[in-house]
Amino acid sequence: MPTRSPTCSTSTATVPEVKARARWYLEPVDYLTMRFTGRAAASPMSMTAAWLTDNRDLGRAAYDPVLVRLAGVDASRLPPLVASGSIVGTVRPEVAARIGIPATARVVTGSPDLHSAALGSGGIRPYAAHASLGTSSWISCPVPGKRTDVIRSMAAVPGFGDGGYLLANNQDNAGRALEWFRSACAPDLSYADLLALAAAAPPGAGGVLFTPWLTGERSPVDDRRARGGFHNVSLDTGRGELARAVLEGVAFNLRWLLAGTEKFLGRRLGTIRLLGGGARTDLWCQILADVCDRPFERVADPLLGGLRGATFALALATGAIGRDDVPTLVPVDGRFVPDPGRRAAYDRMFAEFPKIYSHNKSLFAHLNR
Repeated sequence: MPTRSPTCSTSTATVPEVKARARWYLEPVDYLTMRFTGRAAASPMSMTAAWLTDNRDLGRAAYDPVLVRLAGVDASRLPPLVASGSIVGTVRPEVAARIGIPATARVVTGSPDLHSAALGSGGIRPYAAHASLGTSSWISCPVPGKRTDVIRSMAAVPGFGDGGYLLANNQDNAGRALEWFRSACAPDLSYADLLALAAAAPPGAGGVLFTPWLTGERSPVDDRRARGGFHNVSLDTGRGELARAVLEGVAFNLRWLLAGTEKFLGRRLGTIRLLGGGARTDLWCQILADVCDRPFERVADPLLGGLRGATFALALATGAIGRDDVPTLVPVDGRFVPDPGRRAAYDRMFAEFPKIYSHNKSLFAHLNR
């Protein structure tokens, strides 16, 4: 954490200056933990994105010296590691007084959104799957062993601190694609009006396909140069068809990820728990079920699923609840099952979806250098 000096403010400092003045290299969740407790600490869970920890033996939290050396990171500035999901300390009295919480409150290690969502879905048991339909999207579940799929950009990363792992994969755009479409193409409409137009359009959006790779993609293809677009648009295409194509395009992308996920796991997933802001829309939830040919259960208050998971993390660390309690504490407010009448239409369209990427991969590379 950089400290202020008379010669260099943090607002004007260059990256090398900040680097020189930093004591610790902390993830945001670990920075907040330090501000709450006064203790600099990280965990294999919070350091997942840094790829600097030895994740082969989760019983031993340690940085891997080879990875640290290859990354060119000063090891003395890496925060000490503690067990994932453990108590870091008690909140500092001045912090407790300022935000109005008891000075006896304890602070658990920070967790990435993936881990909080998994707990918030109730998916704590092996292969209990959840999908996030937020700004981005993913499909994940706890897995018993370490494995990495470099081709599809998937990996089993340190889990909740129980000795197990959690599948990590990510698609860059989900809810963000709908946000972009409204801003660019329908700024005069509310989300409710836009979704009503999409609901009135036929399944398959009149043959229009939308690819949501607006900022590239990560899983199941890692290509930051890929870009999105509408395909098979005609003079008969209206805003309703385009809006529905956005919802269906995100669903096709998730189906593509689901296929890779099941290859990674070596098994077919059953019912998938769903959370995230996009899951508040019944239409989108049903489209996901129809496109993926899988039942989806929406957790109650899906936008707050991650917050629920963070609460569970602390409750587990303090012993307030047990692991077997977690699935029973997550209410479900909707179940969406595939409509067999839409199967053929969506299968036909999805068959073309990955081809759009493969046929345009070189174009993306040439235009987005």
